[in-house]
Amino acid sequence: MKAEDLLPDNENTKDIRGVTVRKGTIGAFLVSYRVVLDPASPPEEREAAWKDMAGQIAAMEALGMFDAFEVRDPTVRAFVDQHRRK
Repeated sequence: MKAEDLLPDNENTKDIRGVTVRKGTIGAFLVSYRVVLDPASPPEEREAAWKDMAGQIAAMEALGMFDAFEVRDPTVRAFVDQHRRK
């Protein structure tokens, strides 16, 4: 499947398993992941990144991201597990 098969260029969101998934969710999560792991990130940026990641977890779960990939960092993995809908 190609990206445009899941979400065509003219659409920005899609309902998947009852969750609205926005285009760019995975990329945004990965950018936030890098921010929280970077010791040079200012505390306010790190705090915002944690909050952003918490808001993206339901969409990532609806996509099956955590079934296919394991979060390597133990702190982030525990955070994801805490915020997942089980």
